[in-house]
This record gives sequence, structure tokens and C-alpha cells, in this order.
Amino acid sequence: MFTGIIEKSSHVLRVIENRMARRLVLTHSWPDLAHGESIAVNGVCLTIAEFTPNEISFDVIAETIDKTNLGALRAGDEVHVERALQVGDRIDGHFVQGHVDGRARLIEQKTSDEEWRLVVEAPDDLAKFLSPKGSVAIDGVSLTIAAIRGNVFELALIPTTLQITALGKRPVGWLFNLETDIFSKTIVNWLERRQAAGENVR
Repeated sequence: MFTGIIEKSSHVLRVIENRMARRLVLTHSWPDLAHGESIAVNGVCLTIAEFTPNEISFDVIAETIDKTNLGALRAGDEVHVERALQVGDRIDGHFVQGHVDGRARLIEQKTSDEEWRLVVEAPDDLAKFLSPKGSVAIDGVSLTIAAIRGNVFELALIPTTLQITALGKRPVGWLFNLETDIFSKTIVNWLERRQAAGENVR
């Protein structure tokens, strides 16, 4: 479990293509990593395969590549990284599982002296989980939906987010890893199951 509050960015050092998985090798500066630990990379919960004092490696299987933007990463790319929550940690963002629902395309960046907004198009099947002022995680960053029209939603970025993350540097057309809010998914799925069973839902 994560919060979507990005601790730092990392960079891809190498991408190694293997038969069973794609290995991502990233920079890191954590002094206390452990084999098998979970780290969110662009919002995707991955397991540490190997690490040295300066490098950390993850194996990414086909299922993850199909549903996320990790398959598009190349050496030099900037990624967001976050370690898993510990009991007693503050939850400053929202509950993020690291289980990406799909990819959402950046269709516009709106910039002015007052604010910076991303306009993002979600897949049609995920739009039902989006709500005004609801939470989403894009590339692992916890954000609040500022506006929504159908499956297109806007995210207002504060200066701190622009400074700490790579969101403001993503080009139009970038496919964000999108994780919708766990509570929205639970409620919608519960209602849909009741309706499918013929129960009256009001």
C-alpha cells in the first residue's frame, strides 16, 4: 500500500530484455533496502529483484507491460518512486495500491500565470470511477480531479508537484499509469453486482 506522495524521482539506467520479463535498472539513494521489498515505480507496485548501493532492479512481466507505461521506458527516462507504507506512517495523499487500472492519455497542458493543469483522457471503462474532487493516481502521484467531462478530466498541479515530479515534463500524448480511487471502485462494483442480481438499487 502506498499514498501517492512521491518521495523522489529516479532515472532508468538500463533496460534488459529477457525471455520471461523486462528488467528495469534504476538509480536509487536509499540506504536500507531489502530483497523482495515493494517499490512503486510510476505507480506500479514492483518487487526488488537486485540492488547495489546505487542501483535497483525490477523484473516486469508481460501482464504489467500490457497495462502500464513501463514497457515504453528507455535509459535516461525519469520515473517516480515511492516505498511502501509502514504502520504508523502519515497518509498525506490517499490509499494507492500500486495496481494500475489502465493507461490514460495526456491530451493537453494548460499553463498560465495562475496555474498549471493537465487534461487527461481515461479509457471509457474507467470513467465510471472518476468523480469531481475525487482522488486518482497518475504515474503514482496522488492528485485531486479539478474538473471532469465524460472520460476527460483535469488535474491542477501545485508548484511543489511540478518541482518534485516529472508530470509537468510529460509530452502531449504521454500515457499515464492511471489508478482510480479504491473506494470508488468498491462502491461502483458493489452497486453493479446488486443491479446484475436484479436487486433494487437507489
